[in-house]
Amino acid sequence: MELYLQGIINGILMGGVYGGVAIGLSLGFGVMKIVNFAHGSFLMMAMYITFWANKMLGLDPYVGVLIAGVLMFWFGYFVQDTFFKPLFKRESAEVVEPLSILLFTSGTWIFLDNMALLLFGGNYRGVKGVVTGKTFRLGNFIIDQSWFYAFLVTMAMALIVTFVLNRTELGRAIRATSQDRDAARLQGIDIYRVYNITFGLSSAMVGISGALILTYYYLYPTVGTVFDIKAFVIVVLGGMGSVPGALVGGFIIGLVESLGGLFLTAIGAQMLLFAIFILILIFRPIGLLGREVLD
Repeated sequence: MELYLQGIINGILMGGVYGGVAIGLSLGFGVMKIVNFAHGSFLMMAMYITFWANKMLGLDPYVGVLIAGVLMFWFGYFVQDTFFKPLFKRESAEVVEPLSILLFTSGTWIFLDNMALLLFGGNYRGVKGVVTGKTFRLGNFIIDQSWFYAFLVTMAMALIVTFVLNRTELGRAIRATSQDRDAARLQGIDIYRVYNITFGLSSAMVGISGALILTYYYLYPTVGTVFDIKAFVIVVLGGMGSVPGALVGGFIIGLVESLGGLFLTAIGAQMLLFAIFILILIFRPIGLLGREVLD
């Protein structure tokens, strides 16, 4: 019984971080109606930012979280303002993302991964923070401190995003734009500034998650693909555009991986995961907490 409870604890901790990766992807889709195929590559960039901040400046990865979050916000803001905005204006998509943006993010994914491979090589890298490899006990259960603190930061990030969306003028502008961008424009909202900020926030969240993941996971140029696939599954499970749904989907993925490993092989656990994914698509295609507009 203790083994199963330990698996549940590990699954919740891992799932919370997975959900943090997926929140940014879900937010971008909920407001801008775009699917960012380069989301995992943004995570990889954040991991390299944190890695080099540690190696060159001696900064602990938890300090690198702040640096990665700020830099990735401005990177996302720049990408949206420089590349996405002209495409939005040209294609004027109402419901689905402009095809050109879909293609652009796919190309960005390939470009960033190969650029990282060219600059840094294919070696696996890692960092050691103040809590790397440390654990503490909760009764008879062992909790990895890196996972635990990553989980806490992710939950705090989710609460902040929820507060911003529901309790601030910026959040109301974001939700109004997600529901009807033409009506929002008529109310005086600068929808492209909202898009810039939203994609910046999306990038910042995946940046923070990437920096946290580096405290217990290794780094290589295509590491983003692993988490990118999981993020897409999580967003679909929880509901496209739903921030709470991203967390719920993350917990499901984490628990399936953790508990599935106790009964099945690694491949079997992944097969179970995608079986659940397919069933959700069949019986509830909008996801567990999905709505027509941003939560």
